Amino acid sequence: MARYAALLRAVNVGGVLVPMASLRAVAETAGYRDVTTFLQSGNLLFSAPAQRTASIERKLELATAAALGVTTDYLVRTASEWRSAIGENPYADEARDSPAYLHVVFLKGEPAPNAEPRLREAIRERERARVIGRHAYVVYPDGAGRSKLTLRVIERAVGQRGTARNWNTVTKIGARLPGSNHAGEGG
Repeated sequence: MARYAALLRAVNVGGVLVPMASLRAVAETAGYRDVTTFLQSGNLLFSAPAQRTASIERKLELATAAALGVTTDYLVRTASEWRSAIGENPYADEARDSPAYLHVVFLKGEPAPNAEPRLREAIRERERARVIGRHAYVVYPDGAGRSKLTLRVIERAVGQRGTARNWNTVTKIGARLPGSNHAGEGG
């Protein structure tokens, strides 16, 4: 059995409410084991036989729509992929000094070939951003709440749908996956 993390896109914000107990029930009904949730923002951890993450995403999306009437994207990573996302963080100082201002945008698929330059062109304030694999790392020195570099702008720039979690959440989820020795800083 492999361990996975699944992130729901845009739930428990903007009126789309998914109780975590219902989310756990959906995953268990779909056949996943050792199901837990973390925080109220749609973070699901579970075990399943090793398989392509795209297959798991589709299965969870269909099950959530059928059981809860909610249409949303799931973004699934293996424990190894999660550790890589932490290890590839290009903003080690921000991870250490202001982790709430560093966000990782988990992308549904591979970003467009010119994703990073397009993302940097979209920046209108003091933010900084890098695209590494299926992740965009964004530093919001003035906070994400009022930034014009919204998830919608990021998705348009990189050519993929995604969902963001701040560094605190990323490392806490990482600590709950096997093989983690997260230092929380990245490199």
